[in-house]
Amino acid sequence: MNKRIFILSALAVSLSTMSLPSSAQSAAADSVYRNAGGKRLSVGGYGEIALTRNFYSDHLSRYSQPEEHKNDPGHGRFDIPHAVIYIGYDFGKGWSMGTEIEFEHGGTGVAYEKEEEEGGEWEQETEKAGEVALEQFWIQKSFAGWANVRMGHIVVPVGLNNAHHEPQNFFTVYRPEGENTILPSTWHQTGVSFWGRYAAFRYELQFLAGLNADNFTNTGWINKGASSPLEFEVANKYGAALRIDNYSIKGLRIGLSGYYGHSIGNSYPRNANGVEAKYKGIVAVGAFDFTYNAHNWIVRGQADYGYLGAADQLKYIYNRTNKKSPFHHSALVSKNAYAVGIEAGYDVFSQISSLRADNQQLYVFGRYEQYNPYASTTKNVTYDYTEVKRFAAGINYRPVPQVAVKAEYSHRLLKSIYNDEPSVSIGVAYEGWFL
Repeated sequence: MNKRIFILSALAVSLSTMSLPSSAQSAAADSVYRNAGGKRLSVGGYGEIALTRNFYSDHLSRYSQPEEHKNDPGHGRFDIPHAVIYIGYDFGKGWSMGTEIEFEHGGTGVAYEKEEEEGGEWEQETEKAGEVALEQFWIQKSFAGWANVRMGHIVVPVGLNNAHHEPQNFFTVYRPEGENTILPSTWHQTGVSFWGRYAAFRYELQFLAGLNADNFTNTGWINKGASSPLEFEVANKYGAALRIDNYSIKGLRIGLSGYYGHSIGNSYPRNANGVEAKYKGIVAVGAFDFTYNAHNWIVRGQADYGYLGAADQLKYIYNRTNKKSPFHHSALVSKNAYAVGIEAGYDVFSQISSLRADNQQLYVFGRYEQYNPYASTTKNVTYDYTEVKRFAAGINYRPVPQVAVKAEYSHRLLKSIYNDEPSVSIGVAYEGWFL
């Protein structure tokens, strides 16, 4: 058996010499291994283009004053949510490397302009908003199929969305909302990972820098906790992540994942007094997910629950009270958050022999999810608009396996005092390996 590992994946996992069942959902690295063909260099990527029309108000006070915005006009958006380039290389003797560069919402742009109306002064202007992120950069040593060590910037595979976030791994135009709201997405941090495969199991254990409680919010819980406005990732506190997947049943993948770490005081400069010295800010997340892909059906589901210790103390952290700091300041944060969701799609082209023979697919799907980043009251303050139920229905047309044309109608249901939020979205996505 060839024991070289051919890379890489948005999940930040590689595949060992044993391949997973082809009908079960697997990370992008699996297809890389199957298609690498003995080459040391792997180049791939994925991208999404989206158009959305939202039939509700986008005013900042639409939740604090819902009656005033009940009849506001809708709004539309063109977007490039993600454009990703993968590059991996196998050095031989079990050593390999992987990188992932992601452009979110088209990247960023800054330019200098000569302002004629201001006497020819030079001014720096932001041309467009977006993000460019190095989501993976790691070196790996593979000792055997069951023992691999990866060091560097890696994806944290907690939850379905982080573990399988490529656009062919969800039916909706945008990534599923629930996990995308309460957890970092894509969750990537610098650390060390031990992973491997044994029989029908794949496992991964990661040691990471802790999350930063300065970035926790009422509407996103720990979503921004892995990001840093600094030139480095602060590691005064630490965390660990674990994921186990089972492929025993053909066409079915079942996954369990979790995270534990401390978050209060994981900031710069380090405050040796007050809340930062007294409280740990324990973050604990548990997640279950599955994917079934057989008999022309694809069904995916997940359930996540999170706990944040000393949530009522976050408002007293120095970086949150200092209005000049680049962190969040006023909103309280919940002790608990949750997200559950399920989607199912059937390939209607499977019943048409000519289209089936041409490898074309048309999935008709439905999705339901429920989530709340502020699931428990802190200091008797409520944010009822964070409790969301959402359903979506639509189609995914795949003229070739690497390309998906998506269309969906979705309806976000809030509590009765708020206005519901319906929308229509159209998107095109690809996921492929070029070398």
